[in-house]
Amino acid sequence: MPTIRDEAVCVRHWDFSETSQTVSLLLRNHGLIRGLAKGARRDRGSFSGGFDLFTRGEIVAIVKPGRELATLTEWSLLETYPVLRRSASANRVAWFVADMIGRFLHQPEPHPATWDATVTAFRDLDAGAPVSHVILSFQWRILCDLGYRPRLDLEGLDGDTVAFSSESGGVVEDTGGGDRWRVRRATIQLLATIDGLGGGIPDEVDADSVERASRLLAAWTRDLLGTESVPMRLLFGS
Repeated sequence: MPTIRDEAVCVRHWDFSETSQTVSLLLRNHGLIRGLAKGARRDRGSFSGGFDLFTRGEIVAIVKPGRELATLTEWSLLETYPVLRRSASANRVAWFVADMIGRFLHQPEPHPATWDATVTAFRDLDAGAPVSHVILSFQWRILCDLGYRPRLDLEGLDGDTVAFSSESGGVVEDTGGGDRWRVRRATIQLLATIDGLGGGIPDEVDADSVERASRLLAAWTRDLLGTESVPMRLLFGS
């Protein structure tokens, strides 16, 4: 019955009873787990008054092999992000981040780069960073961390437009085929620049370019998952 202690971000929670909660937590060194926190909503206890969405804390959990729910024994709140509750646009991005985590991560395997990308996204939103930049950076970082970095090779492809194919996993020749969609060469070049910056967005890039790159990654994500989630639709439209 291993006991683990780790930093975590709360990405989902459900009321289990008047005093207890079931939560989904992204742990820095142990991945995504679901757990039951008995008595979490009591004023006095070991859970800092209960779990709130989009907060960072330190968790102590007992994880039993074969059990769907871990037993959560302690939660020490370390960081909150108030803007994620006050700003509708920031809140939509936070839900998109949580949805991406829940759809891509299914096993309690460590993904510290995804955890870092999540915390960075929440901190940047709370600090007033451009929402579009946060969306693009997070998408790029999680896709790369989970092995879904799109191929961006432009060698041998001429013109101001190229194509992107989910079936091929990246940039292809713009033949007009139904298995690909047309994108600007500049959009692919921007993604290559972001890749070189480890997910950072250049200060001088214009908002339209960021939006186009974000939509391309969202379309790639939609095809990978085989569905368009509600948070994705709220951010990008149908």
